[in-house]
Amino acid sequence: MYGSYTGRSRTRRRVAGLRTTGTAAALGAALLLAGCSGDGDGGGKQGAPTVEQQPKDKDPYWVNPDGNAARQVAAYTEDGDDEKAALIRKIAQQPVGEWVTPDNPESQVRGITEAAAAADRDALLVLYNIPHRDCGQFSKGGAADGNTYRSWLDGVAKGIGDRSATVILEPDALLHLVDGCTPQEFHEERYDLLKGAIQRLKQQPATKVYLDAGNAGWQSPDALFQPLQRAGIAEADGFSLNVSNFQTTAVSTEFGKKLSEKIGNKPFVIDTSRNGNGPYTGGDPAESWCNPPGRALGEVPTTQTGDELVDAYLWIKRPGESDGDCKGGPKAGDWWPEYALGLAGATK
Repeated sequence: MYGSYTGRSRTRRRVAGLRTTGTAAALGAALLLAGCSGDGDGGGKQGAPTVEQQPKDKDPYWVNPDGNAARQVAAYTEDGDDEKAALIRKIAQQPVGEWVTPDNPESQVRGITEAAAAADRDALLVLYNIPHRDCGQFSKGGAADGNTYRSWLDGVAKGIGDRSATVILEPDALLHLVDGCTPQEFHEERYDLLKGAIQRLKQQPATKVYLDAGNAGWQSPDALFQPLQRAGIAEADGFSLNVSNFQTTAVSTEFGKKLSEKIGNKPFVIDTSRNGNGPYTGGDPAESWCNPPGRALGEVPTTQTGDELVDAYLWIKRPGESDGDCKGGPKAGDWWPEYALGLAGATK
């Protein structure tokens, strides 16, 4: 059974949450604008929690003042539980990826990028809508066909406009071509869609694009560099690693450098959202990816990595959202405060 393969990036666990958190960002954008400013005051709509932006020179990405973690901080504070509020604030005060939903991409992305621009920050967007996504597994779905995807992608690009944005392009999409999960009949179209997406997004003057390349526990640089080239990595700003996974930053960096050597020394970004304690090695190996216990937040998001090939450490996966209904968790993508508390509490 394919789902037992433990090296997978496992982005499928996020889908349920996309319909709620992404839509909230779009619908609340106009209200968020009123509270966001470039002086570090995060603001937000009336009654919503308030978070501050991180120093721009260290971390230029937008902190959403209306995110799940920020709302949880407000709830704990209202209940007088300052200890739990302080733990969740470790998550709420950091920028996380905004996963763009299938519906109304132009207005949704415009709302996010306008809110970020009003705070004098860059938007961090994740696109996860490729046709035949996740090989019919738990996150199956995506655009109905290639033309639908191109239209959706065009809406995303128009929504970005000339505002600053960093896009993580289609987690797992390339890797599922390499590992044989995606049927051969869809390969040619997917390569074309990925290459076309990079070209379309790069028409926006202030947009950076990082094509996803899996994680250090899944495939090897030798197996990846030619597919990356075929998918248009030469025209992208770089590639992303460890999205929703737990490989350590050191291991991811070593893997990324080996891969970079084979594709023109392209830089890369690393998802450090939950890799503080590395991969989980207990329990059933087939479910090591799903809500593993004892994990911790990794390095906080920053563009000051100290390595010229590592453009940024990012929280692409949103810490505290469930991987799926395993180990007592809610459905994939739902906010799970107990797990969020565990991540924050285990962080050194």
